[in-house]
Amino acid sequence: MTTTAHASTTLPVDEVHTTPQALRRAAELWPDGEALADVQSGEDVRWTWTELAEQVRAFAAALIEGGLQPGERVLVWAPNTRHWVVAGLGIQYAGGVLVPANTRYTGTEALELVERTNAPVAVVAGEFLGAERISQLTEAAGGSLDGTPLKVVVRVPLGGTETATSDVINEWDAFLEKATGTSLAEAERRADAVSGDDVADILFTSGTTGKSKGVVALHRHTLYAARVWGANGELSEQDRYLVLNPFFHSFGYKAGFLVCTLFGARIVPLAVYKPDATMELVQSERITVLPGAPTIFSTLLDAPNRAEFDLSSLRLAVTGAAIVPVVLVERMQSDLGLDTVVTAYGLTETSGMVTTCRPDDADEIVAGTCGRPFDGVEVKIADSGEVLTRSPMVMAGYLDDPENTAKTIDPDGWLHTGDVGELDPQGNLRITDRLKDMYISGGFNVYPAEIEQTLARLGGVADSAVIGISDDRLGEVGKAFIQRSTDAEGKALTIETVADFLVDKLAGFKRPREIEIVDALPRNAMGKVVKPDLRGR
Repeated sequence: MTTTAHASTTLPVDEVHTTPQALRRAAELWPDGEALADVQSGEDVRWTWTELAEQVRAFAAALIEGGLQPGERVLVWAPNTRHWVVAGLGIQYAGGVLVPANTRYTGTEALELVERTNAPVAVVAGEFLGAERISQLTEAAGGSLDGTPLKVVVRVPLGGTETATSDVINEWDAFLEKATGTSLAEAERRADAVSGDDVADILFTSGTTGKSKGVVALHRHTLYAARVWGANGELSEQDRYLVLNPFFHSFGYKAGFLVCTLFGARIVPLAVYKPDATMELVQSERITVLPGAPTIFSTLLDAPNRAEFDLSSLRLAVTGAAIVPVVLVERMQSDLGLDTVVTAYGLTETSGMVTTCRPDDADEIVAGTCGRPFDGVEVKIADSGEVLTRSPMVMAGYLDDPENTAKTIDPDGWLHTGDVGELDPQGNLRITDRLKDMYISGGFNVYPAEIEQTLARLGGVADSAVIGISDDRLGEVGKAFIQRSTDAEGKALTIETVADFLVDKLAGFKRPREIEIVDALPRNAMGKVVKPDLRGR
């Protein structure tokens, strides 16, 4: 598979406003540099930037052969492998819009994204975490994909025994072979036509109403985020970046492999986090950059066999999404040998970027604050204490939801984050509370309203309230308080029936770890459940 690289003048990094521009620039600047090393599950696949660009162009051409039109959406429901990078960049190269899906989603949840985005194409893992994902998607659709918007499904080869049982389903290698000279040329024309004002991606984040919201980001939003993140971390083609944050999340996508594409760092994906596998990759690939949630670093530090691995190549760690104890920062520096540890704060609605610590900040700043605004970002505190931000990364809006968009972004362009915080005299942001009920479990945002809406469909449940409670490993997990109905179904309701009901309705990280059945929930004079009383228990 060979194609002729597009000839263009290499752009300065601050003039790159689309992912096709970023990929072309990488292939021009570092044609023989190692772009990606996928060395998990016994494989050892390595591509230069030239080879990665060829893969992406072939995938884009195959999408065009499959009928994808500019502006159409493509779902990617797969873990971190080279296939995700090729698919994500290839979708955008062909003028399409990337729609990532959480790998922990059920088939029902993934199908909902397909239907809400009217996606004609989906890129879906084979077997992952013990489940055949295409089978799950098909079962959620009632046994056939014929009634869904999907016209093409590309199966990512990750083991399992599932084979194509429909004309809609394409095996990965066979799909890429559909590229022709004509469609490759069309892919180049479409890549030329992509502008910074075109939609790049739609990332779904659960809402306080219980219905997930699609955050629409333009190419210029996404590329600006990747650029300021990489510049703050002083990334370069000398770096080797272990991406264990999921690609479906801004932390793994925009602050992950896209940053590498802009700055030439090697992408080393990891599909499933395990301490030993992570340390093995750090040692064998001489990893220099390792972002992750605080729990990642805690488990690495506490691994009983950590001394058996050489982790001396690490220079930069980025963490966030939770309070980071000063002692953890100190141990990351002393025990893991990290030169630099920084924390950051962001939202999906801002492509993951609002504030960050700088490499030379003191440990107390890194541990106790979220740092100062990224370049070009404004932050202020409203009279209510809510954190507001305005920047070139603020989303275009929520998909098909002008009402919530108007509530979130005011007429002056300030995005209302829903978080309560304060700024110190140096401009460092400290998050002190949440206006929303959202909590963070293992690095994933969980919105109680979504769980409560699901519980409302279970017979015997009169009402429910879900809160986050502390957990040593995941930071927070859910606890559901269930108020039984007074009928026969309510009297028969048990903790086990509630837990069983949620198994195929919600992703594992959303399902409450504790369930308590109560006679009544605490309420205020207006009849609203008083969650602080539940937390006080």
